[in-house]
Amino acid sequence: MAKVKGPQRGKLKDNAKRAKKKISVLTQERVEYVDYKDVNLLRRFMSDRAKIRARRVTGNDQQQQRAVAIAIKNAREMALLPYTNRVTTQRSSRPDRGGRGDRPPRGEEPEADLAATADDAATAEVTETEGEEA
Repeated sequence: MAKVKGPQRGKLKDNAKRAKKKISVLTQERVEYVDYKDVNLLRRFMSDRAKIRARRVTGNDQQQQRAVAIAIKNAREMALLPYTNRVTTQRSSRPDRGGRGDRPPRGEEPEADLAATADDAATAEVTETEGEEA
């Protein structure tokens, strides 16, 4: 039997995303040597959390990316750049998405229900004793 050929994997029908090639900052500014002391230039190749950005994001070629990565690592070692930046966010008032925080583990009753049953039991005892007195 002959195999029926379907659409090939990995081939994009519409290459609209790849139409425009990124141009490197190093090429635009005609930087020949990436110096680890040039912190303002190196910060352009780092994210807000101090991660080194990828080649596809920055537009660097392989040699430029290697030089930038080594310069950033040297600047980090010399304490000119941070290894990480802490990003703090405000927590919203809505409950977390897990949904398990308000549910007790299996086989256990919630504390509120235990308190309610204890109150019901105490009320039942009081009414039984009142009934015996009358």
